[in-house]
Amino acid sequence: MKVLVVGSGGREHALAWKISQSKKVKKIFCAPGNAGTAKIAENKSIAANDIKGLKSFASKEKIDLTVVGPEEPLTLGIVDEFEEKGLKIFGPYKISAEIEGSKLFAKQFMKRHKIPTAEYRTAASADEARQIVRSGEIPYPVVIKADGLAGGKGVMICRNEIKAEEAIKTIMEEKKFGEAGNKILIEEFLRGKEASFIAVSDGVKLAPFVTTMDHKAVFDGDKGPNTGGMGAISPSPFISKDLFNEVVKDIMFPTITRLLEEGRKYKGVLYAGLMLTAEGPKVLEFNCRFGDPETQPQMLRMKSDIIDVFMAAINGNVLDKEIKWSNKASGCVVLTSGGYPTQYEKDKVIEGLEEVEDSKDCMIFHAGTKTKNSKYYTDGGRVLNVCATGKSLKEAMDRIYSSAAKVYFEAIHYRRDIGTTKEEQL
Repeated sequence: MKVLVVGSGGREHALAWKISQSKKVKKIFCAPGNAGTAKIAENKSIAANDIKGLKSFASKEKIDLTVVGPEEPLTLGIVDEFEEKGLKIFGPYKISAEIEGSKLFAKQFMKRHKIPTAEYRTAASADEARQIVRSGEIPYPVVIKADGLAGGKGVMICRNEIKAEEAIKTIMEEKKFGEAGNKILIEEFLRGKEASFIAVSDGVKLAPFVTTMDHKAVFDGDKGPNTGGMGAISPSPFISKDLFNEVVKDIMFPTITRLLEEGRKYKGVLYAGLMLTAEGPKVLEFNCRFGDPETQPQMLRMKSDIIDVFMAAINGNVLDKEIKWSNKASGCVVLTSGGYPTQYEKDKVIEGLEEVEDSKDCMIFHAGTKTKNSKYYTDGGRVLNVCATGKSLKEAMDRIYSSAAKVYFEAIHYRRDIGTTKEEQL
């Protein structure tokens, strides 16, 4: 098989790495890829949102399977375009991907079908939003979200009216997240533990993956603004077997079923960001693709051939063959450029990477990297993902932090507490 992986982050490197282990695969392309994917695939300088260019390449190259990493091409309808051309592709249709493309649609869908989530209000103008936060309809703290895609950064927790009005100004008037901020949601703040629950669906049935826990805040102790993700561990220490089954029964399966009933057959990855509250699990958001950085520790634990998983979803038989997983724990720590998730500089020389990549204890998945004159350079906010497995979470994280300490670039930043709080120990 020839496989095309669309995207350029750590998630896409992890997927390409796992795909490369399949005996069914002869050649892998990544578009556009990064310096890490270049070692196991042929990178093509086609942007992930260039649907026409990707379709033309896949058709010309006779690609047998395309795997889409990021959400943007999915919300733009890449699956619809490829299937019209007779090209096999893994991911949801445009109409189904709206569950991530519009937070308002997702909220209305959940309320319509009694899928547990936070209370909310919506506003289409800054003045309307100010009226809502001043009214006290949603008690403080409140969560203010841009409606559209904002790369995981369009969410602000506001503990008082002043902070809420600052968030409204940032999103709706200063347009920090562009058109994504044309509408906003003002949500109830949910208390509890976060978890990422990911499953693959064929449109009717679904196969859950092992659980993960993402760490979004930029600083230790979950302080600072939300990012695309600073690290992840698997399994989640807070999801028991009973809770796992509850999430499948009350959230994941009803979502797939109700989408199907509404004419939005959902094939691909369904990702539920959950808050495990005292009243039970509630959905913070849905995503229409693999997590980043959750995919990295999941791929380290997957024992099955991932090509079989993709094809089962495409062919409508995800439950015919059980997905097998390692019992080991795994983790991921993201090395970022200083200043991320706001302003940061690129083109910083990365040192020490070769030594870590040669280690048997760790796996490095590249994200914002490039090569120049045989050297690695930073090329984004999230630069590298240092990952490992272990018999325990502590063993995995010790390996990760030992390796991370050997890598350096100017203004490097990463959290030192991923998987190390007392209640996360396994």
